[in-house]
Amino acid sequence: MYRADGSAIRVLLVDDEVVLTSLVSLALSYEGWAVDVAHDGATALQLYREQRPDVVVLDIMLPDTDGIRLLRMLREEDQSSPTLFLTARDSVDDRIVGLTAGGDDYMTKPFSLEELVARLRGLLRRSMMTSSDEESRIVVGELVLDESSYEVSRAGESIALTTTEFELLRYFMRNPRRVLTRAQILDRVWNYDFAGKASIVDLYVSYLRKKIDTGRASMIHTVRGVGYVLRPAEGPG
Repeated sequence: MYRADGSAIRVLLVDDEVVLTSLVSLALSYEGWAVDVAHDGATALQLYREQRPDVVVLDIMLPDTDGIRLLRMLREEDQSSPTLFLTARDSVDDRIVGLTAGGDDYMTKPFSLEELVARLRGLLRRSMMTSSDEESRIVVGELVLDESSYEVSRAGESIALTTTEFELLRYFMRNPRRVLTRAQILDRVWNYDFAGKASIVDLYVSYLRKKIDTGRASMIHTVRGVGYVLRPAEGPG
């Protein structure tokens, strides 16, 4: 797997365990990826600004900050780099905290290097998906999503989304007027169900509504007791 221009995928690995970062760096280098390593938040933020990585692997517990606070700072720099949390915290609530902070996936220590690589490949495929210009654009009413450029707009106004928000909106837009259950959305967007914690869906739908529907006619609707549906807006915003 490479960047669109043929250059190596760049990974930012942030963890204060030197042995772990050495092992993960070695595994990712076998994939042909370039890996930048930071053992604290300050170094991570500097490397992020300098290298603009394609994907981030981030520990929640760091010596100078916590990974969730750091991710918020990274998101202020750039919305597009997908992020996988790698941490010793393994409760369902911890997973939800990490993902609702803007993370796109979550793995707990100890972990399989093979699974980590597979998860990162999945995140990269979602964020770097390309196709022809005509095929890449999905249009529902005044909402336009471009899978090639990773751009979203409504009535010509650009909307910045995180990787997970983009994937959720793409799923809605590929199924306009179809009621999608929380279980379907969990399976399609996150690929697992958080032991029934469907609240993650409600939170991300609320994020999308703030960015897409605020001040306009609603496009994302709740179907009580079932799930959500995306429809073209009716009437003026």
